[in-house]
Amino acid sequence: MNKPQGFTSHDVVAKLRGILKTRRIGHGGTLDPLATGVLPVFVGGATKAADFAAAQDKEYVAGFTLGIATDTQDTTGTVLRTSDVRTGEEAVRQCLAGFLGPQEQIPPMYSAVKIDGKKLYELARKGKEVERAPRPIVVHQIELLSFDEAAQKGRLRLVVSKGVYVRTLIHDVGESLGTLAAMHSLTRTRAGAYTLEQTVDFDAVEDAAVQERVAALLRPADSLFMNYPAVHLTAEGADRAARGAVVFPRQVDSLPEMPGVLVRVYNPDRQFCMLGQVRTLDKGGVGLFVYKNFR
Repeated sequence: MNKPQGFTSHDVVAKLRGILKTRRIGHGGTLDPLATGVLPVFVGGATKAADFAAAQDKEYVAGFTLGIATDTQDTTGTVLRTSDVRTGEEAVRQCLAGFLGPQEQIPPMYSAVKIDGKKLYELARKGKEVERAPRPIVVHQIELLSFDEAAQKGRLRLVVSKGVYVRTLIHDVGESLGTLAAMHSLTRTRAGAYTLEQTVDFDAVEDAAVQERVAALLRPADSLFMNYPAVHLTAEGADRAARGAVVFPRQVDSLPEMPGVLVRVYNPDRQFCMLGQVRTLDKGGVGLFVYKNFR
């Protein structure tokens, strides 16, 4: 889905649940109401893949404004402080380069992170702030797309690991520049394997539902795992996998010999049935074990 601004990720799922008339549906990675862009939504057996999507890298284009700080770290919140410090484009570029790579990030109070069973945003709405432990994140790519020195506003593109709060990163960039910063826009342009160009909106889904062609909009579950090698089971191997038993090399074609590798597994009819994992057998050699079923 191309999530529209003003909707929570839960709102999108709730609306689609009504359109598709199914309760077996979920999303793969939360987007704030301010944000737009790629929101993978999983239906039927594919809901078991939602956690895999949430764990994959994401790409964003974010707009930021220097000189202000808000309680939500974006421009939907209440302004807490302002700064008259002005910054140039080259200083911003150099600052962003310092945020590349592995690092730690403290999640914002306005987030769904739970501490002692309570979501942080619930505490924040009551005016409470609690200590949060920093979490490891990775910024794989970050670049300045544009910067208006007169307005002190800019746009950046970044590719990040799971768990990154872009508005918090922008807030931290402001502090690193010796000023303040808040995010004023955010578009997720890629979530794992899925790009913005592949998304559809609510109108497209509603039209497809009326014309009974929703299936044409659904991507197969294995499209999430195309970076994993594919293997095909024999009839004997498919029977063992269906029972959760180990599949031996003779019962599958071209099984990788490296323990720990995840593979896309297809039955003799070439239908995707599960993610498998190659593991070392007690008696030597390797076998294929069920890692995750999607039935």
